[in-house]
Amino acid sequence: MELSLTHTFLEVDDHEAALAFYRDALGFEVRQDVAMEGARWLTVGPTAQPELGIVLQSAGVARSPEDAESIRALLAKGSMNGLVFQTDDVDALFDRLVISGAEVLQEPMDQPYGLRDCAFRDPAGNMLRFNQKPKH
Repeated sequence: MELSLTHTFLEVDDHEAALAFYRDALGFEVRQDVAMEGARWLTVGPTAQPELGIVLQSAGVARSPEDAESIRALLAKGSMNGLVFQTDDVDALFDRLVISGAEVLQEPMDQPYGLRDCAFRDPAGNMLRFNQKPKH
């Protein structure tokens, strides 16, 4: 049996800000934009990975009011985990995201485990890390 990842979900509280970040700053394709009553699912993804969809869903959708409020509070504090991406030039990506106004969590640095990486928060507060394998 073979498994592959097709979708992952992130909670967002402002789809237009998320769209500007993921589409305009990161350069991801918009694959689907579905508005529902009280919710929106915006699916984006890297052009190099057409099989992977990152679903930016309305924060707290399909949860109890208490859970939804907890998720929104965690987003507001920047306490949500996110995604890790690989790039061939972490420094250039860092510069591009800084220019976009993204919140910097960590400037590019060489890690003791062999990667060079940096970290940002998306407009909703999800943490995104960007790794670069060592150049040989």
